Amino acid sequence: PRLAISGTDEHGLKIQQAAAASGTSPPEHCAHVSGLFHDLFSRAAVSFTDFIRTTEPRHCRAVQHFWTALQGRGMLYKAFYEGWYCTPDECFLSQAQVTERPDAQGHPCKVSLESGHQVHWTKEENYMFKLSEFQEPLRKWLQGNRHVISPEPFYQLVLRWLEEDLPDLSVSRERSRLQWGIPVPGDSTQTIYVWVDALVNYLTVAGYPDTHHAWWPAAHHVVGKDILKFHAIYWPALLMAVGLDPPEQIYVHSHWTVRGQKMSKSLGNVVDPVACFTRYTVDGFRYFLLRQGVPERDCDYYEEKVIKLLNSELADALGGLLNRCTAHNINPSGTYPPFSELCFRKDSALTPGEASGRAVAEDYQLVASVAHLPSQVTHYFEHFQIYKALESITACVRQTNGFFQRHAPWKLCRENPAEKQWLDTILHVTLECLRLYGILLQPVIPATADKLLSRLAVLPEERALSDVAFLPRYHGKLCPFEGRQLGPDTGPLFPRLEMPRRRQLETKGP
Repeated sequence: PRLAISGTDEHGLKIQQAAAASGTSPPEHCAHVSGLFHDLFSRAAVSFTDFIRTTEPRHCRAVQHFWTALQGRGMLYKAFYEGWYCTPDECFLSQAQVTERPDAQGHPCKVSLESGHQVHWTKEENYMFKLSEFQEPLRKWLQGNRHVISPEPFYQLVLRWLEEDLPDLSVSRERSRLQWGIPVPGDSTQTIYVWVDALVNYLTVAGYPDTHHAWWPAAHHVVGKDILKFHAIYWPALLMAVGLDPPEQIYVHSHWTVRGQKMSKSLGNVVDPVACFTRYTVDGFRYFLLRQGVPERDCDYYEEKVIKLLNSELADALGGLLNRCTAHNINPSGTYPPFSELCFRKDSALTPGEASGRAVAEDYQLVASVAHLPSQVTHYFEHFQIYKALESITACVRQTNGFFQRHAPWKLCRENPAEKQWLDTILHVTLECLRLYGILLQPVIPATADKLLSRLAVLPEERALSDVAFLPRYHGKLCPFEGRQLGPDTGPLFPRLEMPRRRQLETKGP
């Protein structure tokens, strides 16, 4: 069994200030924003076992227990701390991480080098976590687990961070300044630092402090590159400090830019996912993000790019192939036609001398490619390389279209028994390829995959990865789909999308 976790981190100065600016209380503000995320995931067909809100009583109990464990092991001390504090990023920054830039009015102000957000000099008495004691343990953990952080460039980045000084970490804030957070147990003047609070959510959902041992440390985190230090240095060190193992895997992803620019409210170029669901369909937008999203580098979004990709790969290549092999004029019986071993001989040595053998070398390459596809896609999925999985599927879809085009079944005569046998075999092979693509695409485009598999009359209980069993007749085994009536035609598999009007005008000739 697996737990799939999502949720919202709801404490901190940034939230406190945002609630004040919107004229609501922090609890009301958090309930509204958390609801938006919950609704967005539901609309986007993102499923989860648990949606954790860090304002929940179960989480507050877990955080206070975790803090007490740190204190009991002598990992905390109180000291005066001063430095540049970035409220939007909720972290202190060193002098080297800060630069000076003009603000909107042209006045010089200090900002974070990494995020560009404004920073302020802050001095206060806080609890400090003995992070410096974990520099060597963290280095050993990483060097002994080469693939614990992936992709590789982010693993190397964390190792470089560990070559620099690792100062102790301020893990509380004065409650007079920050009321919106979990109080430090036994000290009403201090609030637990939001990042200690937020990171403990992974333990909360695993049942900490009572039943987490059944799950921990089998945790796999998926995080943005901007919060890598919190997850790859602070979090493992905090876990080691209370006697727990670091997570098994940290998958890191980069960001989306818009026409080469970072998304920003001030630039007005933030992409609204709900509008994209309407424009491209939910499946279309999911497919684009997962097909074009390369974790190790920022990727660029613009409308024409999305439309071109979806039209090419989903509407034309995949949808067109389904239409062609299920069309009434080519498959009048509307069934999954029989496969002929005489037409498509197994390991036929590829000699076209025998009149009964119709398959050519490229056809055998197609069968080999598609047969290898499930293990290839599984490997890529497990290694967080979804774009490579989809690249592999797309390559096979292109090969299948080539197979169909090469043998032109529409030119074959059904009245001729030998030609009918070959025509049925072409359709059978094509439908088998489509069945496999539908099964493999379910995690990425669930509604489209369901439509494809339903058209092929593949029952819900026949759609697991273990049910693939590609082209069994080629291996001399029975095919449960052979002779089965195809499902109803419910229209195009994926709708062709129109280019934006401004683009059409630009591309017209004089």
